[in-house]
Amino acid sequence: MDDGLEQSWWANMPHELLREVLLRIESSEAKWPPRRSVVACAGVCRTWRLIVMEIVKPPQLSSNITFPISLKQPGPREHLLQCFIRRNSGTQTYYLFISLSSALADDGKFLLAARKFRRPTCTDYIISLDADDMSRESSAHIGKLRSNFLGTKFTIYDSQLPHARAKMTKSCSTKLVNPKQVSPKVPTGNYPVAHISYELNVLGSRGPRRMHCVIDTIPASAIEPEWVAPSQTSYSASNIGTSFPFFQTNSTHLENSISGEQNNKKDDVLVLRNKAARWHEQMQCWCLNFHGRVTIASVKNFQLAALTVNGHAEPQEDNVILQFGKVGKDLFTMDYRYPISAFQAFAICLSSFATTVACE
Repeated sequence: MDDGLEQSWWANMPHELLREVLLRIESSEAKWPPRRSVVACAGVCRTWRLIVMEIVKPPQLSSNITFPISLKQPGPREHLLQCFIRRNSGTQTYYLFISLSSALADDGKFLLAARKFRRPTCTDYIISLDADDMSRESSAHIGKLRSNFLGTKFTIYDSQLPHARAKMTKSCSTKLVNPKQVSPKVPTGNYPVAHISYELNVLGSRGPRRMHCVIDTIPASAIEPEWVAPSQTSYSASNIGTSFPFFQTNSTHLENSISGEQNNKKDDVLVLRNKAARWHEQMQCWCLNFHGRVTIASVKNFQLAALTVNGHAEPQEDNVILQFGKVGKDLFTMDYRYPISAFQAFAICLSSFATTVACE
């Protein structure tokens, strides 16, 4: 049968019937691995893709990561999205998975990968959509984490503008790419989106690390109920579409909720600080309540919360935006929520692997 004719039959299905079918598929296949059916539907033809764009909601509203672009969009508002990181110390690579169950360790659904590259004056962690290709030249490259020489300060770079209203800074550097691989409307380069700092332990006192993270692309007001954090809606590398057929979500319902007043307002950026651990006299160690998601004590473990107006992190447990902790020799849980994305959360957690003893 002719492929073009067969595709036209699928494309010419009655719109109401097609939408009803796709709605049922989307609602019934809510979790991975069955959710791959939604991705397959988006790759049938343009008509199907446009309908799926209307149906599939971003993680903030659906708590689902369906397409690669979901990794650059804010997580759910109401709860932490449970993920985990597997470390390969031999190859200095790190793999992010979304949990498929409430267990601390399962097969998971692969999301992102990163590889550590040491340089004379800094260290880079190249972040990729491809678990087997984590080079800077790869079309699956979506960003990186760079540390200073001491491993106390880090910058998260996005490979493209984080959102439509973002501006390119002087610290951005572009890379040479095949013009056929990138949309001419979206330049590819390094766009700093966040900065992470660890305090130096100059006195050598034992205790948890102290860290804070400044998210330059998210206003501090984004954590308020009536505000919405900006996010990306599409990737620029079209050739990735051969393996990931769908790179956009219909976020107009989010963008339309942002009033003109919010767009024009110059707000302070979002600042996250690690929650202070408490000393447990009986256990003789510093403790944080991870609600069972962390089982092994480590200086790498942390919880980040947004700073309040008075400059202090909120003490309530439900205000944790990102938590990271050890559950095995090379296994770590990573749970995040709105207003940060999986990409930002992964990069922040990578900084914990890179921090030197000067911060401990």
